[in-house]
Amino acid sequence: MIRNVHERVVDAPIERLGALLDGLGRKGDRLWPSRNWPPMVLDRPVSAGGEGGHGAIRYHVTEYEPGARVRFAFDPATGIEGAHELNLDALSNGRCRMRHVLVGRARGRMRLLFPLAIEPLHDAVVEDMFDNAERETTGTLAHPAQWTLRVRLLRWLFREGKTATGSE
Repeated sequence: MIRNVHERVVDAPIERLGALLDGLGRKGDRLWPSRNWPPMVLDRPVSAGGEGGHGAIRYHVTEYEPGARVRFAFDPATGIEGAHELNLDALSNGRCRMRHVLVGRARGRMRLLFPLAIEPLHDAVVEDMFDNAERETTGTLAHPAQWTLRVRLLRWLFREGKTATGSE
């Protein structure tokens, strides 16, 4: 069973963060860290039924509360049965908590790939997304996420693999 949770409190009101959430997967998306990761692309503005993903990870929107929450179910071909969700909670003093939760069960080769490669990359992209949210809504970034050695190595290996097969 996979249960992966990330949280960050941002010193900005939920309305600012909600505007970023509502722009996920669209041209000009300021929340998803497309500069360092495959872009998140959805076939329509965030809404129930929207399909897309990032890189080889495919999913569709199952629930959406504008400015507050979006839930995605993984495409079975991904190798994960389950969902991931990003939600925002207003806190006192104009702050907001961002929470990303992935819950599921790995199937097939993903049982090996998830803990070895996918989970560390997932952790890094979520923290980079939180960095974007903080930077976009406050103008600063108190403690930027740092990629682990494993993440840097995996990114290098995947990049080299694409170059070697001519797919880049």
